Amino acid sequence: MATEAFEEIAETFDFLDDWEDRYRHVIDMGRAMPAMDDALKVPATKVDGCASQVWIQPRIEDGRFYFDGDSDAMIVKGLIAVLQALYTGVPVADVAAVDAQAELGRLGLNDHLSAQRSNGVRAMIERIQTVAASA
Repeated sequence: MATEAFEEIAETFDFLDDWEDRYRHVIDMGRAMPAMDDALKVPATKVDGCASQVWIQPRIEDGRFYFDGDSDAMIVKGLIAVLQALYTGVPVADVAAVDAQAELGRLGLNDHLSAQRSNGVRAMIERIQTVAASA
């Protein structure tokens, strides 16, 4: 149930044989993201459970889920970009049906992230699903 944007990431990862190349690609995705407005970096948007500072500002438009995000760590900002590709534009009622762990597993991320980073990704996914469920 991945979005077209996420499928493009998966295709790119298929061409990158080396994990270091994939890691660099995730970092480049983070660098390409626009910075989140500092006014949105408040306790209400901060994601607990991440080793780095992470903020997610979700929004629902025309019944579809979107979010802005930012982090003080480039790799985490890249992971936010991956999650944006996975969830952006998904009907809010379908957000809970997205198996984010399985989709991220297709990229090999589950095997190459530290335990702290993996916990942070799970915390971001939980925040996304909680917001969508309450919308």
